[in-house]
Amino acid sequence: MKIVIPGGTGQVGALLTRAFLARGDDVVLVSRGGRGVARTVSWDGRTLGDWAQEVDGADAVINLAGRNVNCRYSAENLRQMMDSRVDSTRVVGQAIAQAAKPPRVWLQMSTATLYAHRLDAPNDEATGIIGGSEPDVPAYWKRSIDIALAWERTLAEADTPRTRKVALRSAMVMSPDREGIFDVLLGLTRRGLGGTAGSGQQFVSWIHDQDFVRAVQLLLEREDLEGPVNLAAPNPLPQRELMAKLREAAHVGVGLPAMKWMLEVGAFFMRSDTELLLKSRRVVPGRLLDAGFTFDHPEWGAAVQDLMERWRNAEPVRG
Repeated sequence: MKIVIPGGTGQVGALLTRAFLARGDDVVLVSRGGRGVARTVSWDGRTLGDWAQEVDGADAVINLAGRNVNCRYSAENLRQMMDSRVDSTRVVGQAIAQAAKPPRVWLQMSTATLYAHRLDAPNDEATGIIGGSEPDVPAYWKRSIDIALAWERTLAEADTPRTRKVALRSAMVMSPDREGIFDVLLGLTRRGLGGTAGSGQQFVSWIHDQDFVRAVQLLLEREDLEGPVNLAAPNPLPQRELMAKLREAAHVGVGLPAMKWMLEVGAFFMRSDTELLLKSRRVVPGRLLDAGFTFDHPEWGAAVQDLMERWRNAEPVRG
């Protein structure tokens, strides 16, 4: 297959690219300036250009483009998050629409953050509650929902009748790669800071990197799957349990808890936002399971042991 990946020079793009190259696919990354592990062409994320020629005749497009959400949720950063997602999705749709031979499938990154903050029940694609109107949560959390809805709406509105479209409502992708989410959580844990955040009752949805890659490969191949698909392990768990199992795998005995006010102070100095820690993302993969997908790493306890072992094996190259 020829697979074009806008925004493919980040961690998730690297995971997919390595897997596709290993099976013999032709991968083209489309980037604002970064270099990836495959042939890379440039774009601005907003307008058509020479990069669009790569889409014509490709078998698949996987659009991962979008500003990193690990930042302070200022008005300017939220605007950049919105624009980078909507603009890149719109122009990918334009490239597909004008192609003489459009790709047969377009996988578009979305986010599990779309679902409501809740503790009572999991969110799947059929019965999950879209967020934005929950009581007792900060009002600005709705901005993340607005961004996610605009992202998926832009995908839905793209005039690409010959191309199957899938919105990847992805949870946190856990891999042992440096500077990924797992690496950051592990770094905090090894410093004694991997304790309960807030109440610790908020659910964390996650997916092991190998299951993420396998799920994407399934979605490329299954012609009967389109629309939103949750990419998350079937067993999300409360934050306090997730961190306890991480401490166990890392052989760290103590993790200092952090109350909400402490997280606010820490997030300010780390230029991040507490929504990333305090929102309960209880998301399950209804459509993947219905399609017969079997997770190799459905439980966090075993998954974190695998990630820890692979992280340790890679540790000498971390400096």
